[in-house]
Amino acid sequence: MIVPMKKVSLLVMDKDRDSELEQIRDLGVLHVEKKSVSSSGLSQLMTRLARIEQASGILDAYTPKKTAKFKVLERFEGELAVRVLFLTERKKKLEDYMFSHQREKTRFEKWGDFNPADFKYCKEYGLNLCLYEFPLETYGEIVGDVPVVVLSTDKKNNMIRLLAHHPIPGKAPYPIPDRSLSAINERDRIRKEEYNRIEDELMSLSLIKNELVVDRKTVLAEIEFETASAGMGLIEDSCKNKDAPNLSVSWITGYVPVPDMGALKRAASENSWALYSEDPAEEDEVPTKLENNKATQLIYPLTGFLELIPGYRETDISSWFLIFFTLFFGMIFGDAAYGVILFLIALLGMAKTAKKGVPLGFKFLFLMSVSNIIWGVLVCSWFALDTAVLPRILQDISLPFVVKTSAEPGWLAAYNANNFWIRSGLIGPQATLNGMDELVKRSMLLFCFSIALVQLSIAHIKNCLANIRSLRAIGEIGRLAMILGMYFLILSLIVFDKGFSMGYDMGFGVITAWPYYVLIGGFVLMFVFGSYEGNLKKAVLSSCSNIITVILSITNVFSDIMSYIRLWAVGLAATSIAGMINSLAVPIIFKNVALLSVGVVFFAFGHLFNMVLNVLAVLVHGVRLNMLEFSSHVGVAWSGFAYKPFAKR
Repeated sequence: MIVPMKKVSLLVMDKDRDSELEQIRDLGVLHVEKKSVSSSGLSQLMTRLARIEQASGILDAYTPKKTAKFKVLERFEGELAVRVLFLTERKKKLEDYMFSHQREKTRFEKWGDFNPADFKYCKEYGLNLCLYEFPLETYGEIVGDVPVVVLSTDKKNNMIRLLAHHPIPGKAPYPIPDRSLSAINERDRIRKEEYNRIEDELMSLSLIKNELVVDRKTVLAEIEFETASAGMGLIEDSCKNKDAPNLSVSWITGYVPVPDMGALKRAASENSWALYSEDPAEEDEVPTKLENNKATQLIYPLTGFLELIPGYRETDISSWFLIFFTLFFGMIFGDAAYGVILFLIALLGMAKTAKKGVPLGFKFLFLMSVSNIIWGVLVCSWFALDTAVLPRILQDISLPFVVKTSAEPGWLAAYNANNFWIRSGLIGPQATLNGMDELVKRSMLLFCFSIALVQLSIAHIKNCLANIRSLRAIGEIGRLAMILGMYFLILSLIVFDKGFSMGYDMGFGVITAWPYYVLIGGFVLMFVFGSYEGNLKKAVLSSCSNIITVILSITNVFSDIMSYIRLWAVGLAATSIAGMINSLAVPIIFKNVALLSVGVVFFAFGHLFNMVLNVLAVLVHGVRLNMLEFSSHVGVAWSGFAYKPFAKR
């Protein structure tokens, strides 16, 4: 249920703005109206927040090993984020230094360790020594009569290094380094030690990175307060008398749930605030506060994760979302063994958090696992193993037409003889085990389309009740009729062998072409009354002006019902993947003792991977049917934003 809101304005003395704003925050019921504000204080706080988040990301990369011993700092003196960023910047500079100096070292280490100052000393006394590097085969021709000393050759004897007594005409000498190789190595050693000290300190600081979480919460609270303060309106005192007190007034606007208006009025009276309240206007952006029972709240972990909030003027479908998503989860996961694993995880989480209060997430997982187990038991799916190898008890508690067995030759014939679909002529008689596959397929199609009929019908029944005092309700009845007619039309085209247009006897009399009549009749009602807003003529003209969209609504109904086939298709895909895993792992486990452990690991990893894929499938397909197909028929666009009162957190 969406809690009704009041738009309120509070007026306080400007000279007491901050203290009064603290009182409003302590009350914790006012959702401050969003405004674009700026101030120097807000800019400083945003800069500080960015620093904290950047430092937090840096420390997340440091995970001390259990065997390592680092000094745990009880409380860092100064701002932790500033220290982390300073160390990181210094570390980056050291990395740049070491990289560039490594290149320098690589260039000169082939000449050996010497003092560059000696070259300057010799040059002062007329001996201009130069270093050269030439190809070994031709260096003699290049050097000519210049006296040289051969220093070394490279490992492949391709290049020769020389010390010439004076420059060789036409050849540039090798540049002399600024310092000796030993000095370069010493400098690198000092910087490496500093680098390691920074790494150790960052590792130590990561042990107290929770301080950044506390700092972040503090800064966010200060930002919220500063934003509210900067967004307050101001009515300045027109009196210019300096001797008179300043009577300037500040005011703040926001939204308060109707049940909390009593507390706000009492606080306004006690603190001498001026209070004005009214119903939100159509153009107001009103926050949404949901208030549901404990059972319906189980859907909150999912809607919170996906940030799904209905608009303030939309319908809350949380309860129906939970009911159908629970069913969708079981059908898509579709394996009882997977359900047992999730069930144990949920129980473990609930047991560990029982004293502090079990989070809704574990309760939600518990419900989903139960749904998964029930569906897996009904379809006899346990790690997608062949039903023939499963214990008899698991086969007996499953749906009979799902379990394929040849142990009783007469069982299938007896089943066919008593099957309602076969006796009624909806499908042809099947006398082989492959016929059982056909029965399962048709049963699943019928079940998926029936879910579509029920869920989409609920949507239009809700809309009809919401517009019960308006002729628009007749338009909703028309949409409901279109869904009913399209449902039976789809069954005749896809599930059954015979079309409705020809008619057949199901034991309840002959069914004729009435689904077509219902579909057409529903379209007419929707065309006439679907856009009704108090004037029937305008409603018809509106439908005529949007004739293409109105006609396409028929195909939309068809596609929406057909979309529910994904429940069977996605579950079947997951079962196929599990079956492929079994076909690879089971032969290794039972036929090759030497590779038993390998087969078990492959089996476990494969099914774990399949469970992850199932989670993604549920989020994509299970959520989609509620968010798109069902929500579009109810009229929920999920355009809202959550009610977040101005309060201490």
